[in-house]
Amino acid sequence: MEENREGHGLAGGKILSIWTILFVALILLPSMFRVSLGISHFYVKIVIKILQWATLQIEEGVKKQKALALENLISTGIIQREETSMEEEIAGQCQGRLNLADVMYFSKKGCEAVAEDEVTRRFSSEELVSWNLLSRTNANLHHVSWQLTVVWVIGILIRYCLLMPFRVCLAVFSILLLVSATTVVGQFPNGRVKCWLSNQVQMICATLGVRCLSGLVHFHNRENRPQEGGICVANHTSPLDVLILASDGCYSLVGQAHGGLLGLIQKSCMQTTQHVLFERSEMKDRHLVRKKIREHIADKAKLPILIFPEGTCINNTSVMMFKKGSFEVGGTIHPVAIKYDPRFGDAFWNSTKYSMMTYIFNVMTSWAIVCNVWYLPPMVKEEEEDAVHFANRVKAVIAAQGGMSVLPWDGGLKRKKVKESFKEEQQKKYCQIVIENGSVGNGNVC
Repeated sequence: MEENREGHGLAGGKILSIWTILFVALILLPSMFRVSLGISHFYVKIVIKILQWATLQIEEGVKKQKALALENLISTGIIQREETSMEEEIAGQCQGRLNLADVMYFSKKGCEAVAEDEVTRRFSSEELVSWNLLSRTNANLHHVSWQLTVVWVIGILIRYCLLMPFRVCLAVFSILLLVSATTVVGQFPNGRVKCWLSNQVQMICATLGVRCLSGLVHFHNRENRPQEGGICVANHTSPLDVLILASDGCYSLVGQAHGGLLGLIQKSCMQTTQHVLFERSEMKDRHLVRKKIREHIADKAKLPILIFPEGTCINNTSVMMFKKGSFEVGGTIHPVAIKYDPRFGDAFWNSTKYSMMTYIFNVMTSWAIVCNVWYLPPMVKEEEEDAVHFANRVKAVIAAQGGMSVLPWDGGLKRKKVKESFKEEQQKKYCQIVIENGSVGNGNVC
């Protein structure tokens, strides 16, 4: 009996040693030197082949007409809107007269908004043209054929029984490494050594965090990476945006102070790097926010500051209104476009529907997180250009590079109603159209 126990103990020790060696050789060391061994590329290629095969199975099992109807519904939505402005639709209808038919224009826009408004759907997960074999996006398509059912079940076992435990262990290790390493580095006196160690720790932990999600990130135009004393501006889809960007460079963050797991990570990073964090009550004080940002970028030795001007997570299909505060402080703006591939997993965090832990669980049980990051050329505010127009210009560049649509709406509509000022703006626009048509004072009505 004792010999058997000793044998089992030796076998267990050998297995643990092998796993430790593999972990250090395949994950830890490549993360430290930020090199890729091609494992993620190979894994993603296999998943793509499986998804392509699944799509063919679905097309064979579902009638072609239904598949086409589903594809058209996903790509165009319920409502097919005309891409024309109020001025184009109303101004030419009845020159020189007040046209009562204008009421139909506003009625049509109201009905379109009730059936499917273009804002609310940006706060839900992006629709997929083909099924990605995940249960959360399943429309009973796994019953199309027995072969597809078998692959779907095998996929569940792989994601939940193999990938998720490994990812959780690696995530816990990354967080513990971040907390312990920043605590040690935080004891160093301020200087170049502390700054260098802090940057290395954060980039290594961020790289480990990306790899614990089987992440594959393609960085483009690295020569345009944000420089010290600048402002990095990016579209916002999830907390993973910070993790992905931090794996390729170091930033000072501007954002709301959180509690729980995010709060622990924020406090750890604050020990070695200067970030601009606010309580929710302070975030409403725009003057205080601008003052702290201006003070930060005034020191050209400090890290570039990372800001998400949308102020909330959008589902990566569009870029919504950029808050003008980030563009009023001056300095150089470094735009960054982040576009996720939804086939492998949904990176969007719908904070009104899912808690942080639920979101992490969904991400951990996805196939992978695959995305493209484009560093765009730096931009500065032109003469006589106000902050709003500058923000819109930067937003348009980011949306064009990422293949996303541009929306003028405030992302804050996720949690609050439309401002009265926006309603008044539409009313003033219509009044201006009527005045320019010469209908006021003429008594003309049609």
